[in-house]
Amino acid sequence: MRMRTLGWFVLGLLVLAACGTEGGDDTTTVATDEPVVTTTADAGQEEETTTTAEPEEEMTTTTGAEMMDGVHASDTDLGSILVDPEGFTLYVFTVDTGGESSCYDDCESAWPPVPADTEIGSDLDPAMFGATTRTDGTEQLTVNGMPLYRFAADASPGDTSGQGANDVWFVVDADGNMIEAAADAFVIDYDYDY
Repeated sequence: MRMRTLGWFVLGLLVLAACGTEGGDDTTTVATDEPVVTTTADAGQEEETTTTAEPEEEMTTTTGAEMMDGVHASDTDLGSILVDPEGFTLYVFTVDTGGESSCYDDCESAWPPVPADTEIGSDLDPAMFGATTRTDGTEQLTVNGMPLYRFAADASPGDTSGQGANDVWFVVDADGNMIEAAADAFVIDYDYDY
């Protein structure tokens, strides 16, 4: 009788632990060294079975989506290029000189700068990344000294619609080098100068 009570107690604890988190992106891990007692009835006879979980064995329940990596490389028709944590293509602006951004106001709205505190994925060499200070005092991420941007017109992760725009905007490969090749270089009619 004591074994049956112990079994129900352990089972109750496991159920409470599994249901103990609601909402959010939490992960709950439950590990136990305690024996789990299962009672089965067979033709009026009771048979006790004891199962002991290995100490290394864990039950894991994940709620929510997996975390994305930081800036990382993604394979595209242009080769392996840098993308942000959400998978959106990153670009450099050849008008930028000396590691400083030349893209402000309306240009900045169309080509948002990548914040310097954006994480770097484990597939990239963190030594090639740095930061530059913009005129408003914010910090922008750089790769090999070139400020990085997104293109607001890229609608989905993996889009490269800014590649070759006005012959000044280009994607960057996984080594931090600008890729100048473009299948269809085009001109974007901007309302601003640079």
